[in-house]
Amino acid sequence: QVQLIESGGGLVQVGGSLRLSCAPSTNTFSSHAMGWFRQAPGKEREFVAALTWSGTNTYYADSVKGRFTVSKDRPNNKVYLQMNSLKPEDTAVYYCAAKWTLGSLTTPEDYDIWGQGTQVTVSS
Repeated sequence: QVQLIESGGGLVQVGGSLRLSCAPSTNTFSSHAMGWFRQAPGKEREFVAALTWSGTNTYYADSVKGRFTVSKDRPNNKVYLQMNSLKPEDTAVYYCAAKWTLGSLTTPEDYDIWGQGTQVTVSS
């Protein structure tokens, strides 16, 4: 079964940057869309960003618009989340996910497979 493997999390100071990566475990992987979500302690998992598989369309939560950028590397099908101007409220475990069906890109329940998550901690 295909897996999504995230990397790139860590500890960063306020205003710093991190780039998260999400790599499928097979070269033949494809989907309708890829999404990034995050979950802070005691909170529900929330949508961060998504893009269609072609990379043509991107979507962002209002809280990260202008600071985060989602992109896809076509040769190896990796998906990236570039996070700039990080704030303490961005601290969370970040997950990438893939969905094969049409519909909402912002609802976690609509995604089919998930990565294991990577911790992002922003210190003030």
